[in-house]
Amino acid sequence: MLEESLPPPPNGLPLETQQARNPALVAAADRAARYWSYPVAGNFAIGSAAHKRAACLMFQDTFNPYKPTIIDWPKLDAEARERLISLPIWDIAVQTEGKARQRMNAYAASLEDAEWRRAIGQNGWEEGRHKLVLSNLVQAYGIQLAAEPDYAIPRDPEWAYLVTGYSECIDSFFAFGLFETARRSGFFPPELVDTFEPVMQEECRHILLFANWVAWQRRQLSLPRRIWFELRVAEVWVFLGLERLSIAKGMDAPKDRGQDNNFTITGTKAVSNVDISVPELMGLCLAENDRRFSGYDSRLLRPVTMPILVRFALRLMKRWRRKAPARAAA
Repeated sequence: MLEESLPPPPNGLPLETQQARNPALVAAADRAARYWSYPVAGNFAIGSAAHKRAACLMFQDTFNPYKPTIIDWPKLDAEARERLISLPIWDIAVQTEGKARQRMNAYAASLEDAEWRRAIGQNGWEEGRHKLVLSNLVQAYGIQLAAEPDYAIPRDPEWAYLVTGYSECIDSFFAFGLFETARRSGFFPPELVDTFEPVMQEECRHILLFANWVAWQRRQLSLPRRIWFELRVAEVWVFLGLERLSIAKGMDAPKDRGQDNNFTITGTKAVSNVDISVPELMGLCLAENDRRFSGYDSRLLRPVTMPILVRFALRLMKRWRRKAPARAAA
């Protein structure tokens, strides 16, 4: 079922604003969403009250009050519309945002800490807004969706939040590069790219918040609880790795399979007509990841796992390419 409205956002953040129709206000809101510094000088310890305050204040101050229901969707020519509606991602995209909203709201509701509860609750609200953006897009361009499932409240909110947060860290990293690839190639019209740009930057804020929550949470735990938490994190990574292997093997399976956390695979397949090598795409993902995070206070931690893994993979590829001519000559 497609939603037609959202509840008021948390923290008293404005939903109805003039900025949606005023170019100067749009530009100011966009800049505010990308550049932020903690207004207190000096370093703070990871896991401290100041660290928590900085992460939560960043998320509140960089809120972009665009209103999805009055987005002016650009008119597409027949070729551009066909490229858009043929992408195999729309059911997945809407359902993933619906699940993310439910999981983040459930975890926020379970927290006693008021600052994290507000920030993660706002994150859940923004996931609902992403879902509304996608729902309005598919309606605007006549894209047919499968029936949505019921979004069940997770029985283990922390596990669900960890799965969602780490999944977004993986998928956003590759989505940044894929989005830029599509922009440069003209795969999407410039007007449509501009319309979705705030959503892409919002994902950057989401994983920045998550990375700092994980780091803060680790410092609050006793040694036995810390060991248990790290085991859960490891289990999440194994779960996500196996999930993506399953998705990769079942890309040609019926639509009702593999509908969660797979933007990386479906996105790559969707823009596979763009002439770019795997190392070039990886390099672009790294560059875009650095660019999108560059405007936020450097004292906040960034997600590091995907950049480390991709840089390692690039070094291996480079070494393999150097050895390939020698093997061929032999």
